[in-house]
Amino acid sequence: MSKKLIPVIMAGGSGTRLWPLSRTQYPKQFLKLSPDGYTLLQATLLRLKNLDCVDPILICNEEHRFLAAEQMREIGISAKIILEPEGKNTAPAITLAALHQIQKSESRDGILLVLAADHIITEQDQFEQSISQAIKLAELNKLVTFGIVPTHPETGYGYIEKGLEISDGFEVKRFVEKPDAATAQQYLDSQQFLWNSGMFIFKADIYLKELQQYANDIYNSCHLAMQETRSDLDFIRINKDIFKQCRSESIDYAVMEQTQDAVVVPLDANWNDVGSWSALWDIQPKDEQGNVIQGDVITINSQNNYIHSESRLVSLLGVNDLVVIETKDALLVAKKSQVQDIKKIVETLKQQDRTEHFCHREVYRPWGKYDSIDQASRYQVKRITVKPGEKLSIQMHHHRSEHWIVVNGTAKIHKGKESFLLTENQSTYIPLGEIHALENPGKLPLELIEVQSGSYLGEDDIVRFEDLYGRC
Repeated sequence: MSKKLIPVIMAGGSGTRLWPLSRTQYPKQFLKLSPDGYTLLQATLLRLKNLDCVDPILICNEEHRFLAAEQMREIGISAKIILEPEGKNTAPAITLAALHQIQKSESRDGILLVLAADHIITEQDQFEQSISQAIKLAELNKLVTFGIVPTHPETGYGYIEKGLEISDGFEVKRFVEKPDAATAQQYLDSQQFLWNSGMFIFKADIYLKELQQYANDIYNSCHLAMQETRSDLDFIRINKDIFKQCRSESIDYAVMEQTQDAVVVPLDANWNDVGSWSALWDIQPKDEQGNVIQGDVITINSQNNYIHSESRLVSLLGVNDLVVIETKDALLVAKKSQVQDIKKIVETLKQQDRTEHFCHREVYRPWGKYDSIDQASRYQVKRITVKPGEKLSIQMHHHRSEHWIVVNGTAKIHKGKESFLLTENQSTYIPLGEIHALENPGKLPLELIEVQSGSYLGEDDIVRFEDLYGRC
């Protein structure tokens, strides 16, 4: 395959339809939902293993940068990570990657392979074959999209109508919105329609040329934002204020539906966009009763359910076709036929100013994680895990004091002008206003219990003086 292939992975989605596992701070692309045990992002990156390509460009939200970097480190893949200050849909995200490629490379006509980070594809050979076919068309200056060969009259996807045959693909006759059931059946019967996958191949300069013609405002905003990039650890930061003014738009509306050079290559590789719990039930291994079971679960006289237990025993008796998702702070019970409406629950949580749509009880940080075990009006108890060699920021709090008790490993404490070590069953007290830091100097994970007390216990009551991870 062409050595010019540059993978672009879009990892900025929110995945609200997979609540309560997928949340704003930990969306579905970072969850282990792939049948092979990897996260969806990791599975997407590993799908590139046989392709002759350079290191990928990853586009993700600034809030998810450490999640993305850590998951790539786990599988031994490096990438250029461009941080979006704010999600603006696919057209601006792809534009940032194309501009970066042209700015940093001697070759302006590098071929971009644009993939979503939250799809599942199990037929690797078919995936690679379709890419080979698409590259040939991209080299002819075509803008190529992949159309999934439909298996049923799906109403949750947009469709692409095939036009005249061209090489190993077809000219795009038209894009159509999500149809009703009767229209979807007509599309399936005609064999002239493919599902719109949201994956693309094209030359960077050709895409930008078409974007300038049909959505010049998006091009200008992204071009100006990329003029002031700066490196931050492994990340590429763009001008936040300029990018926030950019119009939010999909690549379909901005370019693909406008250009005269759109072509589609059929892809028949057991593709799934993991858009709902029922979609996950379709592809996961099942027991003899048709249940997908993850975690501590007992089922009796229950069939065709999707059950996920994270922290406790979940038991089902005499029920069918349900989705039951248990996490440490939320429980979802839904009919499998109605999971597309889970986003309504998320909207209700937002309206009620609750946190369960935003973050899990267990929160990941670049240094490790913490679990909010208990809390009330003037206290909070956390179990903190610090990875070997990592250090929390040097900080202080205006509204709370903290008591740390080491339960496993060795902690190096910095408090005021003194530094000292603590081991299991030893503790220290951090008064309100005291400058302090915590690090793990050992080779094993450090675990401690933190008891916070004070008038305000929010995560924004942190004044950082120094931080290894560039957080302010």
